Formats: sequence, C-alpha cells, structure tokens
Amino acid sequence: MSEEIKKFICVSCPLGCGLSVTLDGQGEVTNVEGNSCPRGKAYAESEVKDPRRVFASTVRVSGGKLPVCPIRSKTPAPKTKLFDIAREVAKLDVKAPLEIGQVLIHNVCGTDVDIVASRDLAAI
Repeated sequence: MSEEIKKFICVSCPLGCGLSVTLDGQGEVTNVEGNSCPRGKAYAESEVKDPRRVFASTVRVSGGKLPVCPIRSKTPAPKTKLFDIAREVAKLDVKAPLEIGQVLIHNVCGTDVDIVASRDLAAI
C-alpha cells in the first residue's frame, strides 16, 4: 500500500501552521505534522475526511430599508455542496423585516445546515 502526503494551512487559529498529513492507501490519516496545537490535528483530519466551509452571501429583500441582507450558514456546510447552496440562495426573495439569526432556509440541500440572516433589517 502506498502512502500519500497532503499539505494544508491550518485555519483553526491565527497561527496558520503548515500541516503535512500522511494518508495510508485507503485514505485514513496515519500522521499529522506541523501543528502547534491540538486543533491543527483535528482540522487536518476533518479536512481530509469531510471538508466543510461556512457559506456567506446576500439575499434579495422585498419591502426592506435595504435591497439585500447578508446571510450565512449557521454551521459549516459540506464543501461539495457549496455551489448547490448558492443556487438555492439565489432563488430567495425574502420579505422584511428580518431578525439576525432568523432561519431563511432550513436544512438547505439536505445538509442539516440552516441558512440564517446575518443582521436585523427593518421594513420600510
């Protein structure tokens, strides 16, 4: 079985450690080097097995003091679903008022991730 080495920059803390992740022939993490804290090891393992990102964008707002409202995923979403999520968000046209944290899409694209408003937005 051959080993594979992947390189990452850790984003778990401000240090930005350069990580070297060794995978066995079946894609299992066998070693993580370069991390200065335990979060680096956890980040490397997660990035190899199930990479996730926080999704952020804006949605159109009808009847609001502003024409758009910033939104984000409440929790990180699977990286492979980000374009699908973007397409779903692009279809939205929400009505004001909005409250920060208000769920705009529950379980977007079957990911168990909610899309929420990132600010309060009053109606006109």
